Amino acid sequence: MFADLRIRSLKKMSEIKKATINDVASLAGVSIKTVSRVVNGLPNVAEATRKRVNIAIERLNFRPNLSAQRLASRRSYILALLYDNPSANYLFNIQSGVLESCNARGYDLLVHPCDHTNPDLADEVINLQHQGRCDGVVLTPPLSDVRGLISALDKKGTPFIQIAPADRQENYPWVATTDEAASFEITHHLVSLGHRRIAFIRGHPDHKAMATRENGYRRALKDAGISYSRKLVAQGQNSFESGVSAANQLLKKQDPPTAIFAANDDMAAGVISAANDMGLQVPKDLSVAGFDDTPIATQTWPALTTVRQPIREMAQSAARILIERLDSQDKPQLKEIIDARLIVRLSTGTVNAVLRQ
Repeated sequence: MFADLRIRSLKKMSEIKKATINDVASLAGVSIKTVSRVVNGLPNVAEATRKRVNIAIERLNFRPNLSAQRLASRRSYILALLYDNPSANYLFNIQSGVLESCNARGYDLLVHPCDHTNPDLADEVINLQHQGRCDGVVLTPPLSDVRGLISALDKKGTPFIQIAPADRQENYPWVATTDEAASFEITHHLVSLGHRRIAFIRGHPDHKAMATRENGYRRALKDAGISYSRKLVAQGQNSFESGVSAANQLLKKQDPPTAIFAANDDMAAGVISAANDMGLQVPKDLSVAGFDDTPIATQTWPALTTVRQPIREMAQSAARILIERLDSQDKPQLKEIIDARLIVRLSTGTVNAVLRQ
C-alpha cells in the first residue's frame, strides 16, 4: 500500500516537474550511484536491480542530463560519419540512415568530409576521437577500403564499422549488400531480352566495391555462354559526364553493343544522353541499365532499369551495430548483408532484330 502511494506521489511529482535521478533512485529503492551505472550502461549491476531501475525510469519518464551523462562516462555519445563521395543523393541516404539509429539511441552525428588520397588521412581521423569529438567511426566507400586507415584505427582501438567494403575481413565489422548477385541478375535480364553484345561501364577505380559489380556481369555472360570481351568494357568515374564519354567510346565501335550496363545510375543516365545525341532510341536501338536506384533513375526518359541498393538501410544497420559495440562490454564483431533487388523499367527492351545480326 505504502509502495503504491509512493509511486503515485512520485508520478504526480514528475507531472509537475521533470523527474530527477533522485526520484528514480527513490522509486527503485536503490542508490543514486546504482541508477547512474544503469543509465550509463556500466557493469556490476545485478540484472534484477537493473530491471527495477529501468522500470522506474520508464514510469517517471526520466530523461538523463546528457551533459552530465557524457561527463560521467567520459564519452561524447557522438558518431563520426566519414565520406568522400561526390553524389549528394548517396550522402543524403547514408546520413539519413545513420541519423535514424543515432536518434533512437541518444547519439549525435558528426559528418566529416575526407580525401581518401590524403597521406595524413589516418592521423586526421584518429584525432577526431582523441579530441573527444566522437566515440566511433562509420566509414563509407571508398574510405572503407583504405587499408592504411583501417589498420591505424584497429591499432589505436578506435571503434569503427565499414559500409560496403570490397575486402570483407572476418575481424572487422561491416555492412554490405549483394552487389555481385544483383549485377548477375541485371545482366541476366538483358540476356533474357535477346542481347548478346552487352557492354559494361566500370565505376571509379578507387571504389573497390564497384569491382564486384563487374564480377557479376562477367559471371552472367559466362552462365549464358557469351564470351567476355574487353572491347565491350569502358572505364567510368561514377559521374554523368564519364557515362557520356564511355557511351561515345562504346557506341562508335564498328560492332557496337545492343545493351549497356553501367555500374551506377549517373553513368547510365549519361549513356541515355549520348544515345539520344547519336539519334538512337532507348530501348528500341539500345537498352540501358544502371545500379543504385537513385532519383536520377526515374528522372531520365525512359526511366532506368536498375538495381535498388539499400543505401539507407545499410547506413542504419551500420550505426546500430557500431552503437551496440560501444554500449556492450564484450564488443562483438558483427556483420550484416542486406539484399539489393532488380527494378525493371522502360530503358531495357527486346533486342532489335536488325541489331541482333
